[in-house]
Amino acid sequence: MFSYQKLEVYKKAFLLNKVVYNLLKENYKIPAYAKNQLGRASLSIVLNIAEGSAKFTKKDRRNFFVIARGSAFECAVIVDILYSENEIPLELKNELEKGFEEISKILYVMIRNLEKAL
Repeated sequence: MFSYQKLEVYKKAFLLNKVVYNLLKENYKIPAYAKNQLGRASLSIVLNIAEGSAKFTKKDRRNFFVIARGSAFECAVIVDILYSENEIPLELKNELEKGFEEISKILYVMIRNLEKAL
């Protein structure tokens, strides 16, 4: 097992990415450019958590976690836009926003802890 697979934030991001993946795979109303951006941003969260956990220095880890957190914010905005355009239902919007917010908060704590250790 890789070290990132033990991280709670990775587990949450992985599951949320599966929700996004299935949404994008099944929803034909969402424009291709929005699908592309949301898919890439959602995947970026998981990938940057994994890559950051592999770095040797705290500074490098912190940078990857900052990027992952930024991608979570990006996803939340896209979800807002999709909801405002009636592309996704309110229940899904709320589920996704809650998930991205939770991931963001966990990453924030991880980032702050790494900054204290620098």
